Amino acid sequence: MDEQVTFGGADIDRAAHIREDEAGLSAAWAHPEAGVMAVWRGKPLLSDGPQPDLIWLPSDHAVLDHGREKPIFLGLTQTGAPRFAADLSTWKEPAGAPAELATFLDPSRNYGTGLPEGTSFGDLRANMVRFTPTDAGNAAMARGILEWHHSHRFCAKCGQPSDAIKGGWSRMCGACGALHFPRTDPVVIMLITHGNDVLLGRSPGWPKRMYSLLAGFMEPGETIEAAVRREVMEETAVNVGAVRYLASQPWPFPASLMIGCAGEALDTEIKLDPVELEDAIWISRERCMRAMGGGDPDIMPARRGAIARHLLDMWLEDRT
Repeated sequence: MDEQVTFGGADIDRAAHIREDEAGLSAAWAHPEAGVMAVWRGKPLLSDGPQPDLIWLPSDHAVLDHGREKPIFLGLTQTGAPRFAADLSTWKEPAGAPAELATFLDPSRNYGTGLPEGTSFGDLRANMVRFTPTDAGNAAMARGILEWHHSHRFCAKCGQPSDAIKGGWSRMCGACGALHFPRTDPVVIMLITHGNDVLLGRSPGWPKRMYSLLAGFMEPGETIEAAVRREVMEETAVNVGAVRYLASQPWPFPASLMIGCAGEALDTEIKLDPVELEDAIWISRERCMRAMGGGDPDIMPARRGAIARHLLDMWLEDRT
């Protein structure tokens, strides 16, 4: 119904046919207009300032020598310029306070010798609402595939090291020949309503006053609708009837696809699962609107850029 979500605006043609062609990949790397997104510990290289832009380095830039693995071929721009992503995570120089690097929302910017003037590595989540839609989508694509490589270096079949192939969009085990492909974890996130009220919850460890829509990973053998009903029942004991799809969002933290749905609650009594949630509440449309504007002392508005905020905005604007 509504696909204009953060991280959904990638405009790179993935040009899968080039992935199969080693000569084509080499030609793309040597192309005079080739651009490389440098990523350090999940943070892409950005311009400094209030409106950050993704920085595309030329493929012969010296900074890229800090990468230990082949760059990933992302695809082609609309003008045919090749685009790659390079993981520079082993580069030790860009300094950052460990406490900041480990936070839910890392505000730090990280600098290193040889980076273009006025650029630094910045957290994708912290900057997502300041990106253009295309920059956000392209950065999400790069982060997602790089995170997959980071966590899938060994064969799941025999345990031996695997190697990236096909421009970085597959891995092959040299020992048993097994092929492995990037994974995306489907997650349902639910706008559960009952009349004029919406169901919100908060997980343990979230910032104070932060509430959001309920969400959870799908399980094998489930439909989307069944996953919505199961997750809501497990976390709050609320029964859900009709379920319908609303919108989806790539969520590269590390590799999820958020499937936004609307569900109609059949009852409203909450029996909390304290392992999953710290709290769950029903709030009226009017209170939700106040919270979104920052006017509720007990509820922090859902973060801009997250699909939870998008779905709540849709509901408040009668677009569901």
